[in-house]
Amino acid sequence: MKLNLLRIPLDILMTLLSIILMGGTVLFPDDRVHQIMGMSLLALWAVHIALNRRWFGSLFRKNFAPFRIMQLVVNLGVLICALFLMISGLLMAWFIPSDWVGGALGFARITHLLASHWYYIFMAFHIGLHGAMIISKCFNRLKSGGVRIILRTVYIVISLYGVYAFIIRGVWKYMFGLQQFFFFDFERGYILFALDYISIIVLFGTVSYFLCKLLSKE
Repeated sequence: MKLNLLRIPLDILMTLLSIILMGGTVLFPDDRVHQIMGMSLLALWAVHIALNRRWFGSLFRKNFAPFRIMQLVVNLGVLICALFLMISGLLMAWFIPSDWVGGALGFARITHLLASHWYYIFMAFHIGLHGAMIISKCFNRLKSGGVRIILRTVYIVISLYGVYAFIIRGVWKYMFGLQQFFFFDFERGYILFALDYISIIVLFGTVSYFLCKLLSKE
């Protein structure tokens, strides 16, 4: 029971760290701050996996329902991206001599940029998978139909803005290697950057939520 109480604060902290890290090294005067936060996020993922280790034991069960396949793809996507982030991040770390890395430094930067944005989308889908249960419980406790309509409208508006943010921030370009360097729009500022990336989480989390409901029925 005590371990279950850790899950929600841990997930919130991991999400906040992910949003901050998406701002790249431009958010910090020293690149080492970004690298330390990245290593901290990986450590939190290790704790998250330890708390949910029973799921890995269930992988060997012969259950290939559509929802389970989606869950497997999303979770493995997060894990693979995290591994690439860890490897490429270590190659660029301040405590690794540049002579040891050699010509792999450029490859590490591109890989880190690709993996970070794929990780972010898979993370949003991962949140949506678990959010289905949380949202259902919250809606079941609401007695007012008007409040439910307002909340659904808010989700729709944020998700629609998430589509705009996904495009204007060029996330899709990073994901497919069409832009090989990170660009931070200082005119839009840090606060709007955070709001844009939060709306992207809501967008893909909502997509994941509805896919979850659809596949669960099947």
